[in-house]
Amino acid sequence: MSTKILPDSDVRPDLSHGDGDHERFAHYVQKAKITESAVTGTPVIALCGKVWVPNRDPSKYPICPECKEIYDGLQPGDGDGQE
Repeated sequence: MSTKILPDSDVRPDLSHGDGDHERFAHYVQKAKITESAVTGTPVIALCGKVWVPNRDPSKYPICPECKEIYDGLQPGDGDGQE
Protein backbone atom coordinates (compact mmCIF):
# COMPACT_ATOMS: atom_id res chain seq x y z
CA MET A 1 0.00 0.00 0.00
CA SER A 2 1.30 3.45 -0.82
CA THR A 3 0.62 6.85 0.66
CA LYS A 4 -0.54 9.58 -1.69
CA ILE A 5 -0.13 13.28 -0.97
CA LEU A 6 -3.25 15.26 -1.79
CA PRO A 7 -2.96 18.58 -3.63
CA ASP A 8 -3.21 21.81 -1.63
CA SER A 9 -6.33 22.86 -3.52
CA ASP A 10 -9.79 21.91 -2.32
CA VAL A 11 -10.59 19.53 -5.17
CA ARG A 12 -13.08 16.81 -4.35
CA PRO A 13 -14.49 14.22 -6.72
CA ASP A 14 -18.21 14.32 -7.47
CA LEU A 15 -19.41 11.14 -5.79
CA SER A 16 -23.09 12.05 -6.00
CA HIS A 17 -25.77 9.65 -7.11
CA GLY A 18 -28.04 12.46 -8.29
CA ASP A 19 -29.94 12.86 -11.53
CA GLY A 20 -27.27 14.89 -13.35
CA ASP A 21 -26.67 14.09 -17.01
CA HIS A 22 -23.42 12.29 -16.18
CA GLU A 23 -25.39 9.86 -14.00
CA ARG A 24 -27.54 8.80 -16.95
CA PHE A 25 -24.65 7.48 -19.05
CA ALA A 26 -21.91 4.89 -19.12
CA HIS A 27 -18.51 6.58 -19.47
CA TYR A 28 -15.18 5.68 -21.10
CA VAL A 29 -12.36 5.09 -18.59
CA GLN A 30 -9.03 3.29 -18.97
CA LYS A 31 -9.55 -0.39 -18.14
CA ALA A 32 -6.59 -0.46 -15.73
CA LYS A 33 -8.14 2.44 -13.78
CA ILE A 34 -11.43 0.55 -13.42
CA THR A 35 -9.55 -2.42 -11.97
CA GLU A 36 -7.58 -0.17 -9.62
CA SER A 37 -10.78 1.51 -8.47
CA ALA A 38 -12.44 -1.84 -7.77
CA VAL A 39 -9.51 -2.83 -5.54
CA THR A 40 -8.73 0.48 -3.82
CA GLY A 41 -11.97 2.48 -4.07
CA THR A 42 -10.07 5.28 -5.81
CA PRO A 43 -12.26 7.51 -8.02
CA VAL A 44 -11.75 7.32 -11.79
CA ILE A 45 -11.86 10.09 -14.39
CA ALA A 46 -13.86 9.55 -17.59
CA LEU A 47 -12.79 11.05 -20.91
CA CYS A 48 -15.49 13.71 -20.46
CA GLY A 49 -14.08 14.69 -17.07
CA LYS A 50 -16.64 13.00 -14.79
CA VAL A 51 -14.99 11.79 -11.56
CA TRP A 52 -16.63 9.00 -9.54
CA VAL A 53 -16.19 5.57 -8.02
CA PRO A 54 -17.82 3.06 -10.40
CA ASN A 55 -20.44 0.92 -8.72
CA ARG A 56 -23.04 0.00 -11.36
CA ASP A 57 -23.36 -2.07 -14.51
CA PRO A 58 -22.47 0.25 -17.43
CA SER A 59 -24.20 -2.04 -19.95
CA LYS A 60 -27.55 -0.80 -18.60
CA TYR A 61 -26.87 2.79 -19.69
CA PRO A 62 -26.27 4.53 -23.02
CA ILE A 63 -22.72 5.70 -23.79
CA CYS A 64 -21.94 9.28 -22.77
CA PRO A 65 -22.01 11.29 -26.03
CA GLU A 66 -19.11 13.49 -24.88
CA CYS A 67 -16.94 10.46 -23.99
CA LYS A 68 -17.81 8.83 -27.34
CA GLU A 69 -16.90 11.96 -29.30
CA ILE A 70 -13.55 12.21 -27.52
CA TYR A 71 -12.87 8.48 -27.90
CA ASP A 72 -13.70 8.55 -31.61
CA GLY A 73 -11.23 11.42 -32.05
CA LEU A 74 -8.34 9.53 -30.44
CA GLN A 75 -5.65 8.03 -32.63
CA PRO A 76 -5.00 4.28 -32.28
CA GLY A 77 -2.69 3.73 -29.34
CA ASP A 78 -3.64 6.95 -27.52
CA GLY A 79 -4.38 6.73 -23.84
CA ASP A 80 -4.48 3.12 -22.75
CA GLY A 81 -1.74 1.50 -24.81
CA GLN A 82 -4.09 -0.54 -26.98
CA GLU A 83 -3.29 -0.78 -30.65
